Amino acid sequence: MDDIRLNVALLRKRVPNLTTAAKEAGIRPATVSNLCTGKIDLGKAEVKTLVGLAKLAKCTVDELIIRGEKMAMIETKIKALDFFAPLVKYGTTGIVARPGMGQLVIIAELLHRFKEQEVKTVYLIPENDHPELEGIVELADHMTRSVAETLEWLREYGDKTVLVTEKGRVDSGELFELQEALGGKQVTTLLVDLSGEVVDDDFPFGPLETVWQLDADLAARHQYPALSPLHSTSSLLEEAGLDERHFLLRQRAQKTLRRYRELRSIVNAHGMERVPQVEIETYRRGERLEAYFTQPLFVAEELTGQAGAAVSLAETLNDVEAILNGQTDAKELKELQFIGTL
Repeated sequence: MDDIRLNVALLRKRVPNLTTAAKEAGIRPATVSNLCTGKIDLGKAEVKTLVGLAKLAKCTVDELIIRGEKMAMIETKIKALDFFAPLVKYGTTGIVARPGMGQLVIIAELLHRFKEQEVKTVYLIPENDHPELEGIVELADHMTRSVAETLEWLREYGDKTVLVTEKGRVDSGELFELQEALGGKQVTTLLVDLSGEVVDDDFPFGPLETVWQLDADLAARHQYPALSPLHSTSSLLEEAGLDERHFLLRQRAQKTLRRYRELRSIVNAHGMERVPQVEIETYRRGERLEAYFTQPLFVAEELTGQAGAAVSLAETLNDVEAILNGQTDAKELKELQFIGTL
């Protein structure tokens, strides 16, 4: 059987306000989101859901399904991003966060790293003035203020381009106008929300290939980048062709971190003595995993006094496996925090 996935680009183009449209059609927005990111296997989706989406997009069910095409990953060498929710090449990625949780630092870091990968970046800046973007948008190869200007650069650089913009450009329909004007040319897109309102949205930004959801608890404890390992996802991870080792290690890590979070609430309230003896190992390894997924960033070097680190996915997989298998049980937490590789 062919590998199949939802034609997210077509859905995004045809139904800009998908949250409202899905609700009116009797389709749960969460179901659509899970189909877009691959949390729900398209082969197991209800026929009435696919028919409903096809009606919204004014296309056939066959047009809504892509067969036999593999997605590719853009490796950022930021451990948490590559491991839990890889960036999909030519896909659209949304960062779900409230202000102050570090989303703009992540964008700045990616703009910096893409230069080293010979990837061109275009930042379509917001219409309104946002002082918090000072020093960030300047890291892009080009800052633009209009769809027409943005199109010029995207057409010049072709598929080796990453477009960064914000929720206002989605809400206004300009992003869809831009994608349509490209006439089928593929561009990797990153979306941010400067208002923080997207956190409360049932379907942040519309259809996405990757969701990077930031975690308030991690941000409050300065565990950066504060990516939620439990709520961030990527359609790439649900593909049948994904490296099986990565898939299985991610499952193991998420299971450990989920239980660690539950035990941590007990420890915070009552101390370690209330953690069952059989759970101590899980707690300790979850603690070490959480520490390991912090990472020094290049754009923060002046602030932290610590050199940035780039870690390949292969190195991350080896390190996570070592932590899960107990090879770091004797290490102090501070030995794992804000490092590159083990």
